[in-house]
Amino acid sequence: MKRVLHYKSPTEKYHCDAVVVACFDHRFDRVLRKFLARIKVANPDPIIVAGGAKTLASPEHEADRDFLVEQVAKSIRLHGTDRVILLLHSDCGAYGGLHKQFKDNEAAEVAHHRDELRRAYTHLQSTFPSVSVECYFMDFAGVWQLDSTFAV
Repeated sequence: MKRVLHYKSPTEKYHCDAVVVACFDHRFDRVLRKFLARIKVANPDPIIVAGGAKTLASPEHEADRDFLVEQVAKSIRLHGTDRVILLLHSDCGAYGGLHKQFKDNEAAEVAHHRDELRRAYTHLQSTFPSVSVECYFMDFAGVWQLDSTFAV
């Protein structure tokens, strides 16, 4: 192999501050990085998939959810993770988008994503009861925390 970049990565094991389940929509990369810094997540284990927390709430295939749950389990086992950050965002193509699926009705979109986050939260809490799960919604104006009292 030919080295194309020289960089000395840390070799020691680390403790993960949080598993972060987010969508791969590039429009939200910068705000996600700023948000994680704000909530003091310096060492995340990112799980970046189309739709983010949708994979837990309403996966297209049950195997997708199983895969994501196994990734969380590995982070817990390998990196001592005890916190999961679940994210959904406005105008997500995995949900059909704000314009097409929700007919530009932002309130309907937020209500739908709140229900989706509730389902994802409930699934993770029942699977990993000792892990803290936090839910957030990102739109084009910022990041909104959903109250954890919505859990069933």
